[in-house]
Amino acid sequence: MAKVQRDAPILTVSVAAELAGMHPQTVRQYDRLGLVVASRTRGGGRRYSLVDVERLIEIQRMSQDEGISLAGIARILQLQDQVEQLREKNNQLAKRLARLRELGNDMRDQLEHKESLEHRVFAADSNGFVTMAQGVEMLRQALRASASTVESRDMVLWRPRAVTLFPQQIE
Repeated sequence: MAKVQRDAPILTVSVAAELAGMHPQTVRQYDRLGLVVASRTRGGGRRYSLVDVERLIEIQRMSQDEGISLAGIARILQLQDQVEQLREKNNQLAKRLARLRELGNDMRDQLEHKESLEHRVFAADSNGFVTMAQGVEMLRQALRASASTVESRDMVLWRPRAVTLFPQQIE
């Protein structure tokens, strides 16, 4: 058995009115006032969804139980729609913010890695033995420690070129 989407416009005026517990003419009047807007068939017939029926029931409750005028109900429904749109926008922005934070963390990690690479210093002797350290002072310490165990060597010092980071595109 296939499930019907709650927002699928499949109900005629009479069926929607029956489900909402009101007269079909009342449903048509609410449609003309814009309180519930029906989808239209090619022939111009009105079609309502289960969401529309729930809205009809809520309109009837506010009108009969709360004594709110149709103009007041229209304003309440308009504000409810705006709140829902703002919630959706807020969710979209929250997802975007999370993605931007993730990208920011990735960029920070790349920059930290780049900075660590830029501080590396290498020394190589004529036999091809290479010593690497994070900074000149640490290299000196490493060379002093290895000099006590290895014969004196001619050393060449160098720093690697800066690493280029490719910027990530923000969607």
